[in-house]
Amino acid sequence: MTTYKVGYIVGSIASASINRKLAKALMKLAPEGLELTEIPFSDLPIYSYDYDADYPAPARALKQAIEDADAILFVTPEYNRSIPGGLKNAIDWASRPSGKNSFTRKPTAVIGASPGKIGTAIAQRELHSILDYCDSPQLTSPEPYIQFTKDMINDDGTVKDESTKKFLGRFMTQFHDFLGRIGPRARA
Repeated sequence: MTTYKVGYIVGSIASASINRKLAKALMKLAPEGLELTEIPFSDLPIYSYDYDADYPAPARALKQAIEDADAILFVTPEYNRSIPGGLKNAIDWASRPSGKNSFTRKPTAVIGASPGKIGTAIAQRELHSILDYCDSPQLTSPEPYIQFTKDMINDDGTVKDESTKKFLGRFMTQFHDFLGRIGPRARA
């Protein structure tokens, strides 16, 4: 089985984020062949093209981490019917300057949890649109809109709800299979 280095980006910078719990669960449920490492972005300043000639160290580190990964997994909440501003800022840094987009042909997947019944459906649609523009091939099915309920996932990432555990495990297996189908071709 081929092993893929997957960088994951949690859209919330909050330490107690339910999406951080979800990311921990996904790490535990990932099949053999997926090595997940978090790519942080909380130290980034607000993007401006004024930096394009001389990127600050946190932005260079972000771009390098994305480029070193075989694929990127976004685990994001929904803020005001979109993605969090910090996540959008990180994507702006990673996709610039012109001609140096770190997401070009980089396979991605998107998942997220929210207490609401539609999970993060609208944020995920927004993020898919941004990643389309960034020329990133995406796993688009299944659409993982997770309604987070109290005690669904422990702080250590243990999923207590059996049907959710099975769904998340299948999602990660499908992500691995997706990378097997398009990963090497996408980056060639």
